[in-house]
Amino acid sequence: MIPANFNYHKATSVKEAIALSSELGEEAKYMSGGHSLLPMMKLRFATPEHIIDISKIEGLSYIKEDGDMLKIGALTTQTEMEHNTLLKESYPIMGDAIWLTADPSVRNVGTIGGNIAHGDAANDQPALMLAMRANIVAEGADGTKTIPIDEFFHGFYMTALEPSDILTEIQIPKAKKGSGGAYHKVERKVGDYATAGVAVHVELDDSGVCQQVGIGLTNVSAVPMRLERGEELLRGQEITDELIEQVGQIASEDCEPESDLRGSEAYKRSVVNTITKRMLNKALERARQ
Repeated sequence: MIPANFNYHKATSVKEAIALSSELGEEAKYMSGGHSLLPMMKLRFATPEHIIDISKIEGLSYIKEDGDMLKIGALTTQTEMEHNTLLKESYPIMGDAIWLTADPSVRNVGTIGGNIAHGDAANDQPALMLAMRANIVAEGADGTKTIPIDEFFHGFYMTALEPSDILTEIQIPKAKKGSGGAYHKVERKVGDYATAGVAVHVELDDSGVCQQVGIGLTNVSAVPMRLERGEELLRGQEITDELIEQVGQIASEDCEPESDLRGSEAYKRSVVNTITKRMLNKALERARQ
């Protein structure tokens, strides 16, 4: 299928893009790599009258540590992230997700900002951002704002971004000694949406007690989901095999999957249980290195 007709606009700066969006109204959509928006347009789930191409805006592609934050520009491609030494060495959870994202042709143009801004619970990055407790930086007609990830996803394909807002940067707390994360998803075939996925990030103190933990779930709810009950159970505890079993069970109970061509509700709950336990163990292994 091909998308419905639309008017194409190319922005060369954030300021120009915001001005265009403000002028064109809610029927305008931003596009960077297009791998989230275009499939919906082809299926006529989205029919914007105007597309504002922001892929060539300079200054929004970078990966750096600044103070106590890891900062990633919104137009950084997944291939750039895949080959970045800092992410490989200190944030291997990012590599886990990127290697499971479609194929090289998609990763070459797909951006981290687009993956998050679309608000799709089936995308990989939202679960990671929840697990790592990221902040989202956006610019709009009213200036710059920083949005905690727990306030970012509002509903099915709905986020805290106003129509003219551009997601410009992702901020993630800098990796500490004793921290580690892991991500995995089950998919029917390469490039398909996840049947289910789980991201885990833990921070341990010198005695091995869990000081902080984040668990994000992929494609088992209408909105990217944090496993709050599981996090509460682990926080302040030395994480044992028994606790991991309990968190796996909580994950299977608290997720909200629907039966579809990727599997039944019961199957997806079972998958979430298994992946949650495996990713907890993998995150702990990395945190203890």
